[in-house]
Amino acid sequence: MDIDISKVMTYEIRKEMAERYFGFRKLIEEDKAALAKAIRRQTITVEQTVCIDLVRIYTMLKDRRLIDRFLAISGLEEALFYDEYVVSSPTIRAKIFAGIKAGGLTRSGRFTRLLLGCYELLVDHVGRYREKFGELLEERELIKEEIELFYRKNDIDTILGFLRSLDGQGNEMLAAPLPVGGARILKEKMEVLPPAPVESHLPLFPPLVPMPGIRKELKKLAQQALKEHPHDFVLG
Repeated sequence: MDIDISKVMTYEIRKEMAERYFGFRKLIEEDKAALAKAIRRQTITVEQTVCIDLVRIYTMLKDRRLIDRFLAISGLEEALFYDEYVVSSPTIRAKIFAGIKAGGLTRSGRFTRLLLGCYELLVDHVGRYREKFGELLEERELIKEEIELFYRKNDIDTILGFLRSLDGQGNEMLAAPLPVGGARILKEKMEVLPPAPVESHLPLFPPLVPMPGIRKELKKLAQQALKEHPHDFVLG
């Protein structure tokens, strides 16, 4: 039996092309899954650190006017994680401050130290969060660049043409005539999309003003909050 060498070679070349595509797709999907997992971990981390820090500060200041002043002097652009009910709830306040002791000889001194301590934790946690956020941005950009590079070297229409030319090998669906719009739908299913922007899953935080640049203003806010709501906090 005569063998058409050119057809065999063409088949093998196209087969390798398809295998390379699906092998690449598998690697990219694994990278995307790893990125999604890292984003979920960071979501939990920010809820357990930055969110609690901010809620504590909001709760201590309580008045929205004082909270807005805090946002302005700290460098925050919006009241992230702010909820009026949470801020005014005695039960939630007791939970988020459970086990926390503020040092100082006077009530005023203890309240002020507590607010300063909460802000120091916030600065530290936001700094770490921003570093991790930057790493996630880099990972997402790398995946995006890998996808773009692949499509510059591999034409998806050619790959589809090869798959549809197979009349066996488990690809009968591709070899059969496609309904109207079927080719477009199949192409969309084969496309490898980049991950969604990291900021669509995680909040953006600007760099906060370091403690030396905000200490005096924080003390003023503490005194004003204690003056306006003297019975909200029982500090031992």
